[in-house]
Amino acid sequence: MEINRQARFQIGQIVRHKYFPFRGVIYDVDPTFNNTEEWWLSIPEQMRPRKDQPFYHLLAENAETEYVAYVSEQNLLPDETGEPVRHPQVKELFGPMHGGIYTIRAKTAH
Repeated sequence: MEINRQARFQIGQIVRHKYFPFRGVIYDVDPTFNNTEEWWLSIPEQMRPRKDQPFYHLLAENAETEYVAYVSEQNLLPDETGEPVRHPQVKELFGPMHGGIYTIRAKTAH
């Protein structure tokens, strides 16, 4: 039986983590878990997400720093602040923000 794994969030959308104080902009989506077993097992068991759901790559930020995060769909919520993400790579990957979602910057040939 094929399960429809339609991603709830889209590339360019700003989201926040359900349990931890960070937010970020999505720059890639995996339809199901696509990281190492070691990474998955490092998550405390009571919080460990299912592997059969979309996982999102984020340009993330918290109060102290900017970084890249990999987060399951079940642990994300839309970010309602309307604030831009300050991660330095946002300007490389995205154009202006419209309605709380960054536009995807067209790739240019070198």
